[in-house]
Amino acid sequence: MSSNKFKLKSDWKPAGDQPKAIETLISGIKKGMGHQVLLGVTGSGKTFTVANVIAQIQKPTLVIAHNKTLAAQLAQEYKDFFPENAVHYFVSYYDYYQPEAYMPVTDTYIEKDAQINEEIERLRHASTQALLTRRDVIIVASVSCIYGLGNPEEYLATHLLIEKGQKLARNEFLRKLTSIYYERTNADLTPGTFRAIGNSIEIMPPSEREIYNIRLDANGVESILRVDAITRAIIGEPKEFFLFPAKHFITPEDERKRALKLIKSELDEQLKKFTKEGKLLEAERIKRRTTYDMAMIREVGYCSGIENYSQPLSGRNPGEPPDTLLSYFPHFAKATRGEPRGKRSDPGEVKGQTLGSADFLTIIDESHVTMSQIRGMYAGDQSRKKTLVEYGFRLPSALDNRPLEFEELGERVGQIIYTSATPAPYELDLATKDGIAEQIIRPTGLVDPELTIRPIMENGKYPGQIKDLIKEVEITTKRGERTIVTTLTKKMAEDLAGFLKEKGIKAEYLHSEIKTLERIKILTEFRKGTFDCLVGVNLLREGLDLPEVSFIGILDADKEGFLRSEASLIQTIGRAARNIAGRVVLYADVMTGSLKRAVGETNRRRAIQVAYNKKHGITPKTIHKRIQDITEQLASKHDKAVSELLKIDSVMFSDDPQKLIKDKERQMLEAAKELDFETAALLRDEIKVLRERTTDFNGSLTEAWLPLKK
Repeated sequence: MSSNKFKLKSDWKPAGDQPKAIETLISGIKKGMGHQVLLGVTGSGKTFTVANVIAQIQKPTLVIAHNKTLAAQLAQEYKDFFPENAVHYFVSYYDYYQPEAYMPVTDTYIEKDAQINEEIERLRHASTQALLTRRDVIIVASVSCIYGLGNPEEYLATHLLIEKGQKLARNEFLRKLTSIYYERTNADLTPGTFRAIGNSIEIMPPSEREIYNIRLDANGVESILRVDAITRAIIGEPKEFFLFPAKHFITPEDERKRALKLIKSELDEQLKKFTKEGKLLEAERIKRRTTYDMAMIREVGYCSGIENYSQPLSGRNPGEPPDTLLSYFPHFAKATRGEPRGKRSDPGEVKGQTLGSADFLTIIDESHVTMSQIRGMYAGDQSRKKTLVEYGFRLPSALDNRPLEFEELGERVGQIIYTSATPAPYELDLATKDGIAEQIIRPTGLVDPELTIRPIMENGKYPGQIKDLIKEVEITTKRGERTIVTTLTKKMAEDLAGFLKEKGIKAEYLHSEIKTLERIKILTEFRKGTFDCLVGVNLLREGLDLPEVSFIGILDADKEGFLRSEASLIQTIGRAARNIAGRVVLYADVMTGSLKRAVGETNRRRAIQVAYNKKHGITPKTIHKRIQDITEQLASKHDKAVSELLKIDSVMFSDDPQKLIKDKERQMLEAAKELDFETAALLRDEIKVLRERTTDFNGSLTEAWLPLKK
């Protein structure tokens, strides 16, 4: 395992409250405190503080965020701070997911339906492989990290080390690849596939977008080439490389045979139970389904919904927690396999003390939301699966295909730092007085925004707040700044965004139904100024670092509830604290308790910040942050290939740009004629860039360009 050290790269030094917070947190970790809280106002640099802690503690680190968008932003920030270390992004790989369910009242069975994002799946593999091969690793994950993942011991045991000069027969190598779930193909390679052409075997690992070309001769591995998947350019000649399995769930053949016996035994017991209870329909249902699944597992090693048999396939005892991403971190996972479940009723039973022997640091970002999410996941999952078991759709062991229980998470992590501007009583109660680090002062000198409360209705009519909001958005836009508007529902967000567009305002909406990577792109376009007003619901509250935002309008601020609680309001207000011109208007006809407390706490913090600035002669400055997101790391194969072609043709372009463009047009038409549309599309996009670089190009399209315009 690589022993590289974390190296923090930054153009600035800790300032404001940061030095004291860093000192407090590091001291707590060295004292063995299990729980600490970083209570930092929005924009105080909590991520930078944590990065300094990681750099000094030198431990692998898990950062858990409560949604994919926030996790992506944090991953990019940590990549910037630790460019030489392994920073990875681990979230659910589903763009769409409809879990299997049964509704007895209407006798409706809903089959599992999911759409997997291959790029995110690749990043998940990159995360686990990094954890198993080096220590300088930061994984930024959503709460999906507490769901079942394959056994790391099997995953590690079945990896292959390919070395130049290694004795390796072709047929033996092909068998090994299929045994670790690589699929053979004659078409273009995708992650987790391979193709064999003579003595040359090409493989695309599940964690990469490059191809490894292994050439064999009579003595074994003659050469190893790392090749760009599109341009076929050689980008490296490694002497060796590790090839990990194409799937996280690995079950050797002998283990499958053992598991099938357990599944058959469990089926027999369930049939006896249903027959005794007179549930003949349920008995027939579970018999037919399980028998079919067993046949599929026996013949091809896989069946639809195989995750429901994870308990017998993995060899876990009934009721034993599943392996998760946490199992891949260095800790006591081996010692707990097969042992009874933990006895703690709560992960913080021993206040301020280390929760185990895990050798990694855990950061719970925006803990007041994230911990609540984690707490509720197990109960919701079990409720759905118990119904499936009761009505004969699944065996009882399917209940063990589940997320970790709340207390089980605590047993599998070591020392925890909770970060939030509004930590919940739960986190504050766990930490000792010495384990709370407060960051009220921002290094930039920025203070909390000015608050204004205006009525929702105008002369007893509801359009009042919208009419006023439009005026504020127009004023903000004229200054070249951005606006955030928060509503109570997704439908309201969509309708308002559409209404603002009709009024000539460039607006977009954002909520949880928009796909993961698309949400990140929308936020990036917002920061770039492609549009001026972003309308959303809960998703906009925590952790979104948008320094261009100077105005926030909170609609219906007096509707007491989760979205308008004290913590929610403070978090929303904080989005405008990264800009010197930050202002917030809360539209309310009644001063609720939450509204009073949120306004009071904001004004208290603002008074402290203003006094500090005055004492130290600080002039606040708006944060200027480079606009970048993790999707830049996920550029498609197509985009990368176009860039590579442009590099290759740069010399010819400088000699005679028009000749090069005509030559490319000819190649494009020939490729289209041969039905090679992928190559034609690459050439089309290269021509587009070349034309833009030609100073005398007048913007017209040649006839050759038109067929491939779309």
